[in-house]
Amino acid sequence: MSGRRILVIDDEAGLRHTLLLILRDEGYDVVVADEGEHGLRLALAEHPDLVLCDIRMPRMGGLDFLERYQEAGGTALVIMMSAYGTLDTAVEAMRRGAYDYISKPFNADEVLLTLRKAEEREQLRREVARLRKVVGEVEGFDGVVGASAPMREVQDLAARVAPYPSTILLTGESGSGKEAIARAIHRSSPRRDRAFVAVNCGAIPENLLESELFGHEKGAFTGADRAREGLFEEADGGTLFLDEIGELSSPLQVKLLRALQERTIRRVGGTGERPVDVRVLAATSRDLVEEVKGGRFRDDLFYRINVVQIHLPPLRARPEDVPLLADHFLRRHAERLGIPAEPIPRSLVPTLAAYSWPGNVRELENVVERALILSGGKIREEHLPPHVRTGKHPFEIRDDDGDVSVKRRLPALERTLIARALERCQGNRTRAAELLELSVRALSYKIQDYGLE
Repeated sequence: MSGRRILVIDDEAGLRHTLLLILRDEGYDVVVADEGEHGLRLALAEHPDLVLCDIRMPRMGGLDFLERYQEAGGTALVIMMSAYGTLDTAVEAMRRGAYDYISKPFNADEVLLTLRKAEEREQLRREVARLRKVVGEVEGFDGVVGASAPMREVQDLAARVAPYPSTILLTGESGSGKEAIARAIHRSSPRRDRAFVAVNCGAIPENLLESELFGHEKGAFTGADRAREGLFEEADGGTLFLDEIGELSSPLQVKLLRALQERTIRRVGGTGERPVDVRVLAATSRDLVEEVKGGRFRDDLFYRINVVQIHLPPLRARPEDVPLLADHFLRRHAERLGIPAEPIPRSLVPTLAAYSWPGNVRELENVVERALILSGGKIREEHLPPHVRTGKHPFEIRDDDGDVSVKRRLPALERTLIARALERCQGNRTRAAELLELSVRALSYKIQDYGLE
């Protein structure tokens, strides 16, 4: 295998010259050193693929070279040479990390065979590492579908930060795919074999959320008849996904900040701190910068979770992803439901791409599943909901239906206004509530009632 760089370290000039000729004839790029310290400097500067090193040399012997080279982070395979070799010396060299051992005197064939074996092992190691990386990428992002430029940027950034333990803040409208990206980051991280635990901070009553996150001791409150670990402990060694982190109350923000800073948690009703090793991924549909300015979100917690921010674009900003996602969801639900499905007709692509998808990816998935069930696997335009076919949002007020009943049309008008306010405020409920002249709590109830989550 030509083009590989080999470092030869030996205090015998004649042997160095002989190996230089043998190896160059085989196409190797050869660097030589006459003693161990010189060889160590060359090994760290030249980054050889293989090292042939004599065991017995003045000042720094081969075993000392091997130890210092590995301590300095050297990665080349090291093959030891010695005219004084014994079995014990060979075992000691390999125990310390040498790949192989050859005894002097040796002929050219012995040297070349040993080198080829080492190269084959290194080539196999590199291929395994490459395949692991490829498999990790496929497994990691197989749930993330999108070929548009905005989604390629999202996936590229997510893949780059996945291997590191830093906290990530995912932003974007509800249903835009923040949890899918969070799961992909976890699957592409060194924590992939440990738990991924997800919690929606806005879906659990405030009085229960602290216990849910941090756990509780027996007798901590009425009904706590036994100790229970929280989600932080459940995710120990893995990843905790805090969805809608902007919904946390001020007291819980303080406790979360402490957990992130100290890497410890205290159960409700407990007295001792429990260490936890958790990577936190947070998500929000709110504008946390505005929340901080308004005093509703702690600035120190914001800076703690906003180490890396990844923004998920709404589906209407990437219409070229709609047919890819539709096909993905069709295959997934067809397999789950046991319905043999034909591909979505190309004639439906313009209709699907033209709709604005206020519910984003989540709404598209629901529409595809509904159409699959209604069609029996052969989706046509009539199987799409009317609002998708016409390009109008659900409950949108139309002037041509002749209905002037305030009682019947008021909910539709209210839903339309709420949807428009949320869209204008990019999902920020506080700002939308101000526009609508509602309290944030009342708006949250209406969003749930009208299915605008």
